[in-house]
Order: sequence, then structure tokens, then C-alpha cells
Amino acid sequence: MSLEKTPILIVGAGPVGLSLAGDLAWRDVPSLLIERTDGAIQQPKMDMVGVRTMEFCRRWGIARDVEYSPYPRDYPQDNVWIESFAGVEFGREPMVSKEEEPYPPQSPQKRERCPQDMFDPILRRFVGRFPHAEIRYGTELLDFEELEDGVIADIGLPDGTFKKIAADYLVGTDGAASTVRHKLGIEMHGRPVLTYTTNVIFRCRDLPSLHDKGKAYRFIFIGPEGTWLTIVAIDGADRWRMSIVGNEEKRTIPEEEIRQIILRAMGKPFEFEIESIMPWVRRELVAESYGSGRVFLAGDSCHLTSPTGGFGMNTGIADAVDLAWKLEAVVKGWGGKHLLPSYTIERKPVAVRAVTEAGRNLKRMLSTRSKAPPPIAFVPGPEGEKERKAYGDWYTETMKAEWYSIGIHLGFNYYHSPVICPDGSPEPPDLVSDYRQTGRPGHRAPHVWLKDGRSSVDLFGRGFVLLRLSEDAPAVDGFVRHARRFDIPLTVVDLFDEPEMRALYGADLSIVRPDGHVGWCGDRLPTSPGDVLDILRGVKVSQEAQTPPDLAPSVETTTG
Repeated sequence: MSLEKTPILIVGAGPVGLSLAGDLAWRDVPSLLIERTDGAIQQPKMDMVGVRTMEFCRRWGIARDVEYSPYPRDYPQDNVWIESFAGVEFGREPMVSKEEEPYPPQSPQKRERCPQDMFDPILRRFVGRFPHAEIRYGTELLDFEELEDGVIADIGLPDGTFKKIAADYLVGTDGAASTVRHKLGIEMHGRPVLTYTTNVIFRCRDLPSLHDKGKAYRFIFIGPEGTWLTIVAIDGADRWRMSIVGNEEKRTIPEEEIRQIILRAMGKPFEFEIESIMPWVRRELVAESYGSGRVFLAGDSCHLTSPTGGFGMNTGIADAVDLAWKLEAVVKGWGGKHLLPSYTIERKPVAVRAVTEAGRNLKRMLSTRSKAPPPIAFVPGPEGEKERKAYGDWYTETMKAEWYSIGIHLGFNYYHSPVICPDGSPEPPDLVSDYRQTGRPGHRAPHVWLKDGRSSVDLFGRGFVLLRLSEDAPAVDGFVRHARRFDIPLTVVDLFDEPEMRALYGADLSIVRPDGHVGWCGDRLPTSPGDVLDILRGVKVSQEAQTPPDLAPSVETTTG
């Protein structure tokens, strides 16, 4: 059996695996990405690319591709709660199209609507730009053995033959049923079943012309039993995703019943074509560990969340970015022994936070089941209209946290990481619908529009960036000498004429990590600049951050 070699073997070519392969390649680190399927997407699992993910796309040079994907930029993004398309409307959250939506003050990008069957091809093209990154479809991980100096993987090939691949590191981005996680024996904790849900993709040409509710991204259907169905515009044209929300009872819904459900949602007969049906389980789970040694997990293989909020894929891509620069560091020799172990410490609390908030969003959406509309609200006329407005106003206010969640996407931090230098400052408010930028260590480095037209986030990504933000800032020769001695990628950037930068970053000096998070800051040079860099690259650990916060999920603790 032949033995092939690669620095990084990635298992699973969904958006997280593609992002990891792309970010590694962008960092000049070769990888092999394998996927057991042919890569075709029958059921797009996501359609919202969050603002932080868009900042990564900006870094990779593909933000414009996402912005101008086939999804129409003039399509309204309203969320509407109705009895049926032909029935009464309870309320809505009007939201402008992606073309009209303003950029948030905290970022040079904004969230985008780009379904997975449009987003994955963009990522595939990005990976394909690099000769040292390879994707192989129809190729399955069968088993692997972790050794002291690497990993030996047994691979099944499309022609039915087998081979062995030797890798320095292996990363499982292979989804909820992760072969890699099961092989490692890592348990998932939380709630293994929230609802048994069935997704149905159906086609109907110009569906908005068949009703009076107008174009909208998402319709939530509320009956006497409460919320029972959602329909979203997948492509802004003729494809629609219907989710039969379900409950904790597992059942298979026959196609004839699904057809009746579609007709109930419309409220009258109409022509449609069912394209695919996919039962799935809505879960709330986080892995005990994200791996260790030479094998790691990212994305759905280590956290599963309700899609209410759009946090799953975006959290997974942030996993990939955190892991990629650390793998680069160890492969190229400037990363220390504490760097890769910091991956779980940094990323697991982020997943717990996102999974918990998504669960809250689901509870909000399903709150109608315990507070269903009164019967009169389904009756046309003035009395019914009064009840509909009261109910709709309540539900609209209840659901706002799901529609406006920039704090979840930008507000996570690594302050307690052993490869961060904490400054003793207090924790800022952890908000859902707002985000207050801060230069506190561990947090995402703030965005500021510079006088030359760039965003400050454009400065970060390739290595460590040492910012000097005041003419009073001391010389940084000690940092530079240590970086040169150990081949640590460090760039010094002087921005003396950017007062907004100094105000937001809160210090004359700031070191930003390759992932765009602040690692250290101060007005004076540390006693040993070399020790600071050694902490940030994992050669040493921060004494102040050696006791991380409790990493147990804040959701229920059933083992899955």
C-alpha cells in the first residue's frame, strides 16, 4: 500500500474544511482536503455569511465574490409572521435588501446572504488558486493512528482501492457524525435533541405573485398550535426551503403529508415541485475537547447548534482561522508547544456562547406554542385586527435578538487564553445586538477607517503586527530583535496620525495576532519584550491566564 505525505490532512470539504484549506494555503502551508461525497449540495444548510466571516473573506480577497453571488442583492430581507400566504398576517420585521443595508460602524464588511450552494463554490475556487492545496472528492477517511511525530491515515479511494497518507497533523471538519471525533473518543455535551425537523426544498416560479405578503427572506407560520413551519427564499428566485419545525418526537413525514403542509402554508391550491426532502435533528451540543496532540476538530464535528441565528457555520470558520495560524506556526517552526493546546481553550467557550444564544432564539421562536394567538386573531375584521396587532407586536419584539446579533459575531474573546497577555482590565459588556469595540487583549482588533482609505483590519493576517499609535510610543527594537532571532513574522506599523485608532486601542503599543485578535498592549515596553512574543507564540504561557474559565457548556449536560 503506497504512502503519501502531506503536512496537514483535512477531512470534510464543507465550508469549514474549505476555509481551513484556503487559509492554510494563503499562509503558504500545503494541505490535502478529502471529502467522501462528490461535493454536490442538495440541501443548502446555511445562507447567512456573518460579518466576521466576511472580514476573513476580505482578507482572502473573495469578499466581492460573496457580495455578488447569484443571490439578488435587491431582494428584501423581511421576516414575516403569518397564518398562511392567503391568511392573516400578525407582523413583520422589515429589513432592507443586502444592496441597501448599511455597513456597521464596527466593520468594513456587513453580513451577506449567500446560500451554501453558492458559498461553497466560491471557497473551492479560492482553494484552487493555490498549487499547494488539493481537494479530492469521493475519498473517505477509514481510520487513523496518531503517533508521536505525526498521523497515519487509512483512506478509501473512489475506485474502491485504499492507500495510506502520512500527515504531520489531521483536522476533522467532517460534520455532526464526525469519524475523527468518534475515533478520538471525544464526547459531546448538551442537549442531543431539541426538535426533529424536516427540511423540504420546493420550486415555485414567482411565488410572491401568488399572495399579498410581498417578497421576504423568511416567513414564520403561526397556527392555533403556535409556530409550526418556516419558509425561506433560498435563491431569491424559484427555490424555497420549508422547515417543518417538529418537536422532540421522532417521526417520518410521508411525501403526501408534506404536500398537504405546503398547501396549508399557501392557503389555497397552487403548482409546485418538491426537489428534495431531508429529515434532521436540531441539537445543542459542544465537544468536551477540540482534540490534542496532532489531531483536531473544527466546525460541526465539535459543536452543533440550532440554526436560529446563523451561528453554526460562522463559528466553524472562526475555528478554522484560529487553528490555521497556529498550524502554520508549528509547521514553520516558530510556534511553541503551548500554541496548539490553546485552540480548545480559546474556541470552546466561543461555541458554548453561540450554541446557548441559538437555543435562546429557538425558544423565542417557539414561545408561540405556549402563547398561541387567540382564536379571534385568525378572523378578518376590526376586532381580529386589534388582536393580531397586539400579538404581532409582542412576537416582533420577542424575535429581535435573532435578527440583530452583531455582538455574537464580533464580541467573542480569548482574554483567558494562555497565549494572551492579559492587562488586568475589566470584562466589557457581552452584548447580543450591539458590539463595543475594544483593544483589550484577546478581543478582535478594532476596525477604524484609516486616512489612506484602508480599514485597520486590512493590516492583520499574515503574521504579528506591532502597532505604534502615538509619537510618544517607545522604540520597539527589543521586539524586532527577538522576532528576527527566532524567525517570528512581525511587522511594525506606525500610525501616529490616527487619533481614532489610539482611542479605540487604548494604548500606545499593541500587538495583533495573525488571526486579528489583540495579544498584548501597553504604553511602555515590557521588561522583557521577548517574553511577550514567546507567550503569544506558545513557547511560554501567561502566568496570569493559566487558570481558564469553566469550559463546561452552559446548556444542559446530557452526554451525546
